[in-house]
Amino acid sequence: MELIKSFFALLLSLIMSAFSLFPSVPHQDDFVLVWSDEFDGDSLDLTKWGGHYFNEGSAIRRGSYWNLDFAKVKDGNLHISTEYFPEGYNGNGLPGWYTCGIDTSRSFEQKHGYFEVRCILPKGKGQWAAFWMYCDGVGTIGNNGTDGTEIDIFESAFYGENDWRKNRITSNLHYDGYFEEHKMANVCEPYIFINNPYEEFNTYGLEWNEDEYIFYINGIETGRSSFGDVSQVPEWLILSVEIGGEMGVAGESWVGASIETNTEPLTDFVVDYVRVYQYADLM
Repeated sequence: MELIKSFFALLLSLIMSAFSLFPSVPHQDDFVLVWSDEFDGDSLDLTKWGGHYFNEGSAIRRGSYWNLDFAKVKDGNLHISTEYFPEGYNGNGLPGWYTCGIDTSRSFEQKHGYFEVRCILPKGKGQWAAFWMYCDGVGTIGNNGTDGTEIDIFESAFYGENDWRKNRITSNLHYDGYFEEHKMANVCEPYIFINNPYEEFNTYGLEWNEDEYIFYINGIETGRSSFGDVSQVPEWLILSVEIGGEMGVAGESWVGASIETNTEPLTDFVVDYVRVYQYADLM
């Protein structure tokens, strides 16, 4: 029933948003913009972003390597690309796929508010783009998720389904680490029908308050949850592209077949902006 409700709510929202009847930011008078990156320069702003748990060079991430050279700013957008190097990137002796994950852990974090990205999702099986939030407390066992919850505002996990179902995203919550004590909830998996998410821009947002997480696409609610009693600590932002597999070797994963099964060119994860708002009454 919740999936059906989410389906029709999002379908209505996208029809209405196509006629600009809804603002991108829900009840926007309640919020004040406090941080943003519009990606208007000619390079990644390293005062705002750094590699997600790596500082330089190439770092293994699942079935690929992350390297900051694959996060480029051009034409007013951030482009996170995905490429294969049989001899390793710049001949580094590490053959495989290369892409990137960046975060604001060194520069910005916030507790509660509204968090939004406007982006085009990358085409390709075996990979997924994401806009998510994190803090080191996610790995702490106990206290439910109040001392830190991984908040996946969206993950583009379904391209490999090769039909209209691939136009879904998934929003999830994780806490208590990633091993035996791991807790996880899938909040929603809405479909996007009006704007092709792999060719056109859509906005994906999260309203996070003391009591719950509320997820949005194009300013319209797609799901909500208070799973884990809700994180009560500041968290930072992450933009990433990941490839299924392990130890730098691509393979099948939770998103389906290996990236190496693609028969069409991969495309970039293209980000127009990231914006963060705080509740006006907390300013």
